Amino acid sequence: MEIYLYAVLAIVAMNALPAFAPPTWMALIFFLINYDANPVALVILGVISATTGRGILAWYFRKFAHLIPTRFSRNMEYAGKYIESQPGKRYAILALFLFSPISSAQLFEAAGMMKSIKLKPLLAAFALGRTFSYSTYVTGAAALAATSFGEVLIAEIKSPWAIAFQFLMIAGLIALGSIDWKSKLHRHHIRRGTPHNL
Repeated sequence: MEIYLYAVLAIVAMNALPAFAPPTWMALIFFLINYDANPVALVILGVISATTGRGILAWYFRKFAHLIPTRFSRNMEYAGKYIESQPGKRYAILALFLFSPISSAQLFEAAGMMKSIKLKPLLAAFALGRTFSYSTYVTGAAALAATSFGEVLIAEIKSPWAIAFQFLMIAGLIALGSIDWKSKLHRHHIRRGTPHNL
């Protein structure tokens, strides 16, 4: 049972980090190969732990948004209101959290700063999507068992593509918070002829 506790703690911590954490599937395969963990239990605990970690990440970005430059945090709040004002965009965001194979850290950071966005539906979509992806990784882990997991882990962490992608996601988050979403929201309300309070 200790092994499962260590797995839960490790995965929660990894998913609560804002950037440059190893992907969760690596932790799952590590515990599967090195400790002969039950694959079904590992996937279930992995999904719960990763979802918890992402929830913590979004929570502290929401809780401490006041420590971020005011203009940026306000733009992110208006971005959330803009998304909430259009049902189609709300569904698109849910689909992004459900199907996206990319690192989700910056997605949850953005959602955390968009205070009008409800986090529970995003976390539910994330959990559902990760149930399928983690199951796939764990099922295919036997092929990796014959290799050195440490070499795979180090190669992944040091991969120029992985590092560049993390920087790209951070740049995307910064760009998102630099858009004048208040003006976009105002124009949207004018086109629809709906009352608004900005």
